[in-house]
Amino acid sequence: MIGATHSPLLCDIARNAVESPDKTALVDGQCRVSYSQLISRVEAAALYLQSMGLKPGDRILLSAQKEAQFVYLYLAAHLLGVVNVVTDSASPRERLDYIISVTGPAVLFGNGLDVPGRRCVPLDAVPLEATAGEIAIPALTSDAVADVMFTTGTTGAPKGVLLSHANIIGSARNTNGFIGTCSSDIEALALPLSHSFGLGRLRCVLIAGATLVLVNNFANLKTFFTVIETEHVTGFGMVPAVWQYIKRLSGKRIARFADQLRYIEIGSAALPESDKRLLIEMFPTTRLCMHYGLTEASRALFAEFHENIDNLNAVGRPASPLVEVCVRDEDGTPVPDGTDGEICVRGNMVTHSYYLPDDNVDAFFGEWFRTGDWGHRAANGDFYLTGRKKELINIGGEKVSPVTIEQAIKSIGIPDCACIAAQDPNGVLGEVPKAFLVRGDSTLDFDDIKRQLTQLLPPNEIPVLWEWVDSIPRTTSGKIQRLKLK
Repeated sequence: MIGATHSPLLCDIARNAVESPDKTALVDGQCRVSYSQLISRVEAAALYLQSMGLKPGDRILLSAQKEAQFVYLYLAAHLLGVVNVVTDSASPRERLDYIISVTGPAVLFGNGLDVPGRRCVPLDAVPLEATAGEIAIPALTSDAVADVMFTTGTTGAPKGVLLSHANIIGSARNTNGFIGTCSSDIEALALPLSHSFGLGRLRCVLIAGATLVLVNNFANLKTFFTVIETEHVTGFGMVPAVWQYIKRLSGKRIARFADQLRYIEIGSAALPESDKRLLIEMFPTTRLCMHYGLTEASRALFAEFHENIDNLNAVGRPASPLVEVCVRDEDGTPVPDGTDGEICVRGNMVTHSYYLPDDNVDAFFGEWFRTGDWGHRAANGDFYLTGRKKELINIGGEKVSPVTIEQAIKSIGIPDCACIAAQDPNGVLGEVPKAFLVRGDSTLDFDDIKRQLTQLLPPNEIPVLWEWVDSIPRTTSGKIQRLKLK
């Protein structure tokens, strides 16, 4: 039923169902779903959505829960040209209400959802078998919107990112091309499906004709390790915060799967070089692939640790020949290699627009999406990040990255810290760095820290204001939420 003019994501999955109908596509607890069953259940979900009167371009809100029913609904919407507004099932009510007010979904799907004045349907109410009727599958253009994903809002209000059918299949194909995911792979997915990374892994596995094992999360490492062992898992994705959790709770025990794991994808936040080297040591033959990208430009750059062992501070090179990355100044003019500027991206996976027109102001230089990240390209083609443009500290006209200061502070024994721009108390420099430090087991005081930093940083980059805190606010993927620091 699925033809070439339909969702390219569904076309790839349907092809797998024809070529390997009995191959396991999904494992959800004790439930194992073949590719032929997957397509059948997607079609059943599509008939259900169609019976509700949903038409191409209509929006549904999907509260992302790690259940096979979520997968069926998500793909069924693509089949019908219905737009998925994907949200976190643990979203604060204020965020959920904002997303609903902006997108106006016709139906809200999710277990436990109760929004007055809105039609809410539990995921398990969606039938697994088709009822009478025929699916009216529309012809879709590749630039039609498939998903709306809202940013985490670390530097302002969350923005709705419009991702087309071409964007999501482009990102998946770029990623598989670099990592090498293939039909023989079995992947454990413990990342949240409400985020670009986790949802992207789902798409990568299913278009490759591989097997996806749904794991609730990484909280119970014993369960995660058991899944790796019993399901013969060959790959998984994780964010740096998860790696820190695995390392702290289990040490090097995960290395016993080194010969079994073909790949690990890492992304969404920075990973210290020391951890990259530890992973190289623990997984000598595993492809350790770290991506750089945003929801708006998923997986723009990739680096593989073994291949970049002499250059682990680089964030990589373009994910595929269909991705272009450059560095531009504040006027949009490209800058020479080695010169810092804003990282800009264009390619098959890059959004063309935000949901709200006002959010598009200053978001693009023509066809180039402005990431808001500051960095440079080396002569050999590797890209390096300095920090978020909006987070740069303007010290007397010189832009300084808080990341540089944070790395120096951590190197002298402070377990965690964050720096922000603060008003110069002397009224001379405009802005000065303010540092928030987590003490941990350190016995250093502020004078000790400042004294040691004189050997690591120029005088203007040493924080002027200091504060001890219990913890640094971060997103679930490990990014510092600087707006919460004052």
